[in-house]
Amino acid sequence: MREVMRYVTRWAVLFLLPAAATLPPPAWAGPSPPVPRPAPTPSQAPKTQEAQEAPEDPQAPVPALARVWPVGTRPPVLRGWEPPATAYGPGHRGVDLAAAAGAPVRAVAAGRVSFAGRVAGRGVVTIELTGTGLRTTYEPVTPSVRKGDEAGAGEAVGTVEPTGSHCGPATCVHWGLLRGETYLDPLALLPPWLLRRGPSRLLPVPGVPLPAQLP
Repeated sequence: MREVMRYVTRWAVLFLLPAAATLPPPAWAGPSPPVPRPAPTPSQAPKTQEAQEAPEDPQAPVPALARVWPVGTRPPVLRGWEPPATAYGPGHRGVDLAAAAGAPVRAVAAGRVSFAGRVAGRGVVTIELTGTGLRTTYEPVTPSVRKGDEAGAGEAVGTVEPTGSHCGPATCVHWGLLRGETYLDPLALLPPWLLRRGPSRLLPVPGVPLPAQLP
């Protein structure tokens, strides 16, 4: 009889083991631990806020995208750009262009007006050049635009004020260029054909014979 009971018990255990493996875990057992995921590669890792807002290199070259001078067609430069040795050192942070009082002041390239008002008693217009991170300033100017206006290349943004310039008895426009808080040479915006205008030269016209050359 004892041998029979041992035989029945052995077969009962073999029968119940597969069924027990399919039962859900008890409530007190808790969820199974999460499977760790591999760390993202450098190309997959999200950029930090500092990386997304990193300022542009102040030493990057200035694109020659100007299409006109701020005043006139080729105004005399009364004083050129003299970069200071330090951020607060002496220098000349722009160029002074001779201009008559009341003369129109133009945007040298397309952009958006970020400031148009008075600073220390002088009228100032600041334009952020489209897609460059650069901004130009003009003073003393009586603005004809407002903050937020779009200005096309060559579009008038104001007129030269009769007072407020630092060019002595003559009137002038101080033209500045900045990238972030760094002052740059605004003449670098001018392409060679604007910066060094040569003498006029007649071009051949199709169908019109060239004049005879003098002996």
